[in-house]
Amino acid sequence: MAEAQRTVAFGSAVGLHARPAATIAKAAGESGHSVTIEAPNGKKANAASVLLLLAMGVSKGDELTLTVSGDDADATADRFAELIGSELDPQ
Repeated sequence: MAEAQRTVAFGSAVGLHARPAATIAKAAGESGHSVTIEAPNGKKANAASVLLLLAMGVSKGDELTLTVSGDDADATADRFAELIGSELDPQ
């Protein structure tokens, strides 16, 4: 099984709260891949779990490590890096 990693700064201005976590979890669930996110504090989460994402305590600019497993892992990792690096909390 292929695996890909990316490091990306979290882009949402107010950190990882319910709305961005739900967006990430939905994308992870729909991707068909295993997606794990690790925060600078060492906490890891299955990206498909809103509750686990919220427990990570991520703030804007935190460098997150994404690990994606599955077929076409590189392309999926690129899509998740773009998603996580963007503003997920519309003004």
